Order: sequence, then C-alpha cells, then structure tokens
Amino acid sequence: MTTVAAETRIHTMHFGPLAVPGGTRFRFWAPKMSRPRLAIEGREPLAMQPAEPGWFEATVAAGPGTRYRFLLDDGAAVPDPASRFQPEGPHGPSEVIDPAAYRWRQADWTGRPWAETVLYEMHVGTFTGEGTYAAAARRLADLADLGVTAVELLPLSTFSGRHGWGYDGVLPFAPHPAYGRPDELKAFVDEAHRLGLQVFLDVVYNHFGPDGNYIPRHAPVFTAKHASPWGEGVNVDDEGSADVRDFFEENAAYWIDEYFMDGLRFDAVHAIVDESPVHLLEELATRVRRVGGERHVHLVLENGDNEPRWLDGGQGTPGRYDAQWNDDIHHALHAALTGEDGGYYRAFAEEAGLLPRAVAEGFARVGQTLADEVQPGEPSGHLPPSAFVSFLQNHDQVGNRALGDRITSTVPDHGKVRAAAAVYLLAPQIPMLFMGEEWAASTPFPFFCDFDEPLAEAVRKGRREEFARFPEFSDPAVLARLPDPVARSTFEAAKLDWREREADGHRDMLDWYRRILAVRGREIVPLVPRIRRGGRATDLGDRAFTVRWEVEGGGALHLLANLSPAPVGYEARDLGRTVWTEGAAGERSAAPWSVRFAVSER
Repeated sequence: MTTVAAETRIHTMHFGPLAVPGGTRFRFWAPKMSRPRLAIEGREPLAMQPAEPGWFEATVAAGPGTRYRFLLDDGAAVPDPASRFQPEGPHGPSEVIDPAAYRWRQADWTGRPWAETVLYEMHVGTFTGEGTYAAAARRLADLADLGVTAVELLPLSTFSGRHGWGYDGVLPFAPHPAYGRPDELKAFVDEAHRLGLQVFLDVVYNHFGPDGNYIPRHAPVFTAKHASPWGEGVNVDDEGSADVRDFFEENAAYWIDEYFMDGLRFDAVHAIVDESPVHLLEELATRVRRVGGERHVHLVLENGDNEPRWLDGGQGTPGRYDAQWNDDIHHALHAALTGEDGGYYRAFAEEAGLLPRAVAEGFARVGQTLADEVQPGEPSGHLPPSAFVSFLQNHDQVGNRALGDRITSTVPDHGKVRAAAAVYLLAPQIPMLFMGEEWAASTPFPFFCDFDEPLAEAVRKGRREEFARFPEFSDPAVLARLPDPVARSTFEAAKLDWREREADGHRDMLDWYRRILAVRGREIVPLVPRIRRGGRATDLGDRAFTVRWEVEGGGALHLLANLSPAPVGYEARDLGRTVWTEGAAGERSAAPWSVRFAVSER
C-alpha cells in the first residue's frame, strides 16, 4: 500500500495485477484450485505458478488495456476477483488499468471535518439523464451552491446487467462500467474536491449479488457456519477467512487511497457475523484510517442492531466509526407526516414519544417492546449527536415502497414536509438529503435491476409476494400496478428531471433548502463539535416537543417542534436568539406543523 506522488495515487495490495519491470504480475487467489492458467486475449493460456498457500502468479509482458481471465482447473474462465475494471461486466474479461495514468488536480485536498458534513445521497445512473460520472460531475456545482458538503454514492462495484441500485455487486474493486471508466470516476472525485465537496462511497461487505459472482468457485468466500438473508454468510471467521478479511479490508483502503474518497458507508453491518477475537469492523477501521493518514476520512455504518459501541470513543468523542444511519428518526418523522402504521412504522405511529427521543438521543429503539415486538438496541443519549446521520428520505425508504414514491408525492402539503425536514436539517445530527429532495422531485425511485431470466422472474415474484402481505395490496388489480423491477422503463422513470427545478412549487422548495442549509452552516455547524452528548427532550404530547442540547463552554441549542395537526401551548421561557422558524412557533404556543430553533449563549 503506497501513494506514489502528490498527483498520482496507486494503492499497491496483495490482490490484483501489479506493474513490474517488463510487464505485469498477475496474482490469482484460488485456494480451491491446483493448476489455474492465465488467459490473455489473443494469446495462448499460460500456466500460473504457486506462490504462498492459496495463491498463484504469472508475470508476462503486458500493459494497461490488456484483457484477461483466469482459467480454473476445469477450464472455466473467470474474471480477476480484484479486477480494477470489467468493460463488459462480470461475465466478461478483466482489464489491466494503470492507476498512475490519472493526474490529480486537487492533489493537496485534505478533506473537511465531520461536523461540517451535509450528505447528499446519489445514484449515478439516475442522477442525470446520461447516467454517467461525467454528467454527474457537471452537476456538482449545483450541489455546492445548494449547501451540501458531501456526496454519498450508492455502491459502484460491478454488478450483472447495465442498471441496478448497486447492492448486487460481485467485483468490489471494479467500478460499474455503465457509468464510465475508472479515470472518469476519479475526475468526478477531483471535481468534487475542487468545489469543496467530499465524496463518500457506499460499500457492501455482507453479501454478493446473485449473478456474476465466480469467486466461490475458487476461494472460500462463503461459509455454512452462518446464514444471512442472502444465503450462506460471508466467511470472515471460518477456515480460510484470513484472505477473505484481507480482501474486504484492502477494498475499503483502495477506495480511500487510489480513488481519493473521503469516506465510506458500510451497508448492513449487522449481517456480518464475526465470532473472531477481533471483529472485522475493527480491522477495517484501523486499515482505512492508516491509509487515510492526516486527511479527514469518515466512516459511517448502517447497523440494524443499534450498537453504540462502534460509535463511542468515550467522553463524547467519536469511536471507531464516526456515525450510524439513524433509521429511527426517519421512521418517526415519516409516521408523523403520513400516519402510516404498517410494518416498522407501526411502533412509531402508536408511540408518539419515540420521535422526541430519536431527535434528542439518536436511537429510539433501545431494547424496549415496540408494537408487540422486542427490538434490538441500547441507549445512546451519552453519544454526541454527530454520531448519527439523520434523513427524511433515502434510497431504501423511497425505493422499498411499492411505487417508489417520494415523501412529497405521499404528502403533497409542502408546508408539512418542510416542518419535518427542518427538524433533521438543523438538529445537531449529521443531515443527509436524497437526490432531488431539494426541489421536491416528482420522479419516483422504485426498485430496479437488469437480470436475465429466470432470475428476473424470481425478482418479480419476490416483489409481488412481499407487497401482497399488506392490506392495501389485497386487491389483485392494485398489486398489478407494481412497477416491473426488471423493465428498462422502471429504471428510466427514476431519472431526475432537472428542468423541474424552475417549475412552480419546485423552485420555491429549492430556495427553501438553500436558505435553511445556509443557516445550518452559519449557526449550527460551529456548535456541533461542542455538543458532546444527546439532548434533553420534553414531550408536549401528540408529536409536539422541545429539545435542549447543552453546548460545551456554555449555552444551548433549543428546538420547539409541533408536528401535529393541532396547536399546543407550553410554558414560556427564554429560548435565546431564534435562528429559524417554520410556521408559527411563538413564545407561548406552537401552531400545527411549526418548528423553531434558537441558540442561547449562556
């Protein structure tokens, strides 16, 4: 692992091809094989020589642009599991890439502190009509103008087909070819840095996609020791797991080092079962922070188990990971806005007090019985609010809805939506927008993929069965309205229409987001590092509440929110200097759907 020069970034690792004098050294991780061969297009296959246990090597006169596969003992051709690029997808050949070919213009970029982070979740394929890195890069100035400070990309690992969410990746080191070549992704990151934007990448280490994953044929990447929602568990603690662990750790470091990323979001880590003395998440964090050096590098978890231990460094400081996505605050805000009470919204619809707890402390699900179901989780009020990423929408919470409808389609009253959004945008948790949210985009974001039959029909059937369990889909005619997840039209429908930004209703919402994010940058961000633990909430009844966050050195941040259809009164007190009011939130009462933030100096 090394960075060669300021303008050139190469992550040298145990996996993948390496430029050496006179050519390229190819390495193949294949402990299940005894005589694999290297097959370079246009040449006769070449026997590979055993290296350390489980590894084979061959050094040949070949350079960037060379396309190759590995041949297994039975003659089957497979891609390099550490391929840097798959121009024809996972079923095609791997291509040798020269990481030094790209010269970084913003080579002195050191990142931004976590407290300044305002995330913007982006799916490259639908962010623009073209669906490419280059097209997305041309829109980054709009995001900088909006007031976000970081772009979070949905997973980029090569997956089967041309379009999909990215969570079915099978070759973690190879950016998906439909979006562009590796240097175009680097140019996207470079342009983001020029504009002062961080770039985060969502990575998936809990499973592989169902099509195009050849690794199990030659390496023990799965284990029957553990089960997962996708089948056998990823092998991080069974026989042969040392190289599997190294594979993922190198991948995380590779994105930070070679692609100059500023952070990673780790998908569904609760599904990574590791009974080793040192958990994979500990080793991952150590490896990534070492390769990041003095730069600001941030690590974020999605963890359905609500475990504070990964976020707690003691005395209000970050732990191994900077933050966790806070589904609880989403569920609470969504239930308040929509009144929906199906599935995981049930508890939040029935127990209004979960909303102020989530806003004040982070986790609302802390082991208590919610809606007749014991949920996991531990108290989190001792953690700094910045240990949580909060949101009103994201790819999951929009895309896993039957029609992929956004909150402004479900709740057309923009005043209500703005009130709920103000809570998460100005609270001291780290906010995250979902692409298009800022102008109330009308385009849906349904689930979509591009599998061939029979897998395509299995996906269709699974979606129909999933939603048939809900009462609103008991009518077969209604169920038939579900978008076909494999149809090209479903993917095309998800593409943002940037012309909407200037249309009535959309233009006003965009202006509102610019103004409130400017207030966050000016008033809230300076306080975030000084708020070292969760706030104190007072429940005023029926989703009306106050929260007070103490600021180290004196003073406090105050929130008064009424996310209900009726006005509420409360005991008047001096909340300090008002920095934002949404709706009519006065000194003694708060109108329906109103929010007030204030700062007191002492």
